[in-house]
Amino acid sequence: MTNDNASRVNFAKSAPKVFKALIGFDAAAREGLDPALVELVQIRSSQLNKCAYCLHMHTTDARKAGESEERLHMVAVWQDAARFFTDKEQAALALTEAVTLISQDGVPEEVYRRATWHFDEQELARLLALIFTINTWNRIAISTAKVPGTDERA
Repeated sequence: MTNDNASRVNFAKSAPKVFKALIGFDAAAREGLDPALVELVQIRSSQLNKCAYCLHMHTTDARKAGESEERLHMVAVWQDAARFFTDKEQAALALTEAVTLISQDGVPEEVYRRATWHFDEQELARLLALIFTINTWNRIAISTAKVPGTDERA
């Protein structure tokens, strides 16, 4: 399968107000959250959505922020590699999976309750918003055939 993104819409240029609003939403969601946790959430959602563009971007960002290769390799199998992640990170990853795959089982009460043990109400709302934004970014990148390794943030 080839990605001919020349025939796809340039979302940022074609819908600049929407794009700018999403950037603002994303920035507000991240506010006050641990940057390492933010990257883990974005990586896991991008893995689940099979968004190579965003996965490349966020693993690169995580490395620049000092994340270890060992932990990056374990994100996809975090449930079987729990010792690599804090309880708080595991709760965030579980919530990320539930929200990203919401059509499968919704957000199970156990997953939501686990998140409430580690995040206060404001943090939890921002974490949910972060999960919403990465899922939106994934859909934009996949729909517009963004090419991995061509980070267009500048």
